[in-house]
Amino acid sequence: MVSIGTYQRVDVTGAAAELLRELTVQHGPLMFHQSGGCCDGSAPMCFPVGMFATGPSDVKLGELDVTLEHPIEVFISEAQFEYWKYTHLTIDVVPGRGAGFSVEGPTGNRFIIRSRMLNDAELEYFGLGPAG
Repeated sequence: MVSIGTYQRVDVTGAAAELLRELTVQHGPLMFHQSGGCCDGSAPMCFPVGMFATGPSDVKLGELDVTLEHPIEVFISEAQFEYWKYTHLTIDVVPGRGAGFSVEGPTGNRFIIRSRMLNDAELEYFGLGPAG
């Protein structure tokens, strides 16, 4: 989506933003990590800041500004980013059992990723397509 003349790789739905605000009140500042693992690891995992250590093989996709105080940073494993670098990701929430270590688990909801291909302007902005 476009924000003040720049393009974003990640966004959040209104329903997910609402749940994230509630979880921030309960757990403090949050962050997301999307890995390419199996089972729970294939879902976007939401953690209190400091409970998951990112490293040099993680790529920061962006920040979600859903709270007034703490933007929620979103990371993806480098290997998974290589598969998804041509897509825009949106974090959404649906009813169901959340991933075992993700903070939404006890709420009866789970975060999911919705994706779409980047458009031509976004591809150019991110250096993934030819100019004009």
